[in-house]
Amino acid sequence: MPNTFTQLYIQFVFAVKHRESLINKEWKDELYKYITGIVQNNKSKMLAINGVADHIHIFIGYKPTIAIPDLVKDIKLASGSWINDNRLTSHRFNWQEGYGAFSYRLRDVDEICRYIHNQEDHHLKKTFKEEYIELLNDFAIAYEEEYLFEFIDNLYSTPTELMKSQ
Repeated sequence: MPNTFTQLYIQFVFAVKHRESLINKEWKDELYKYITGIVQNNKSKMLAINGVADHIHIFIGYKPTIAIPDLVKDIKLASGSWINDNRLTSHRFNWQEGYGAFSYRLRDVDEICRYIHNQEDHHLKKTFKEEYIELLNDFAIAYEEEYLFEFIDNLYSTPTELMKSQ
């Protein structure tokens, strides 16, 4: 559309169904390339993508040619199918329902990219649940804990134990 100008930076966060640690270090880079292709095919720009075995962060320069829920749906459906078609897990892979979407200013882009690229180190100190609730609170998003992702509490007593299990 002529004379339409946007500058939108969005971070998406979503988890593997039941928060299972299924994203394997051996193939996660290929998954990230695949997801990058989906983002690019939807006219947006991948700025950073990373995660750990049970969840993922995607940070994009968002071009509003597709609604955010539709973009996330495309990413989840296509990447889940790619994982299943390539038999990368021992049983059917699915993403959990729902996601977080957080917007940022241009001046925040470098900081958010560093944060996403350092997910493995970050999760040595903080669980995904702690991280996600902190994001919701930082963005003043009202939530009811019963509607958050399915968090498996007390499975690992520390983030370090979770990292060792991957």
